[in-house]
Amino acid sequence: MLHLQIITPDAIVFDSEVESVTLPTGDGEITVLPKHIPLVTTVLPGSLIARQKSGEHLFAVSRGTIEIDGAGVRVLVRTADAADAFADEEAILKAKENAEKLMLEKRTDAEAFAEANAVLDRELARLKGFRRRSTLRRSPMPPTQQ
Repeated sequence: MLHLQIITPDAIVFDSEVESVTLPTGDGEITVLPKHIPLVTTVLPGSLIARQKSGEHLFAVSRGTIEIDGAGVRVLVRTADAADAFADEEAILKAKENAEKLMLEKRTDAEAFAEANAVLDRELARLKGFRRRSTLRRSPMPPTQQ
């Protein structure tokens, strides 16, 4: 088993034992299994899948960092949304469109542009997760996550 923590600035989103975790990195999608070699790398916006015997948990994650030490995985990201929190695809597409418009409007304001870019990253990750979740066998969240 492998201990997985998904941490955002606001909360620990997931903290449980898993069999494996798959996530998007700068070098492509990787799957981490117990006794994985130590690694620190970037996480890109996309889908993170935590696999347990009871099923799989899907999260849409934004940019961040992953630390693997062989016994555990710590994912530090700006946002992480469980698949259950995803709205319908139309709402996600609308939010994505609004973020793109905001980026155009704020292109001369570096701070506002960066914030709009972060919102766009989140919505793109949610869209990927929304489209991917129907292919997963899902299980209820562990009691500590509800």
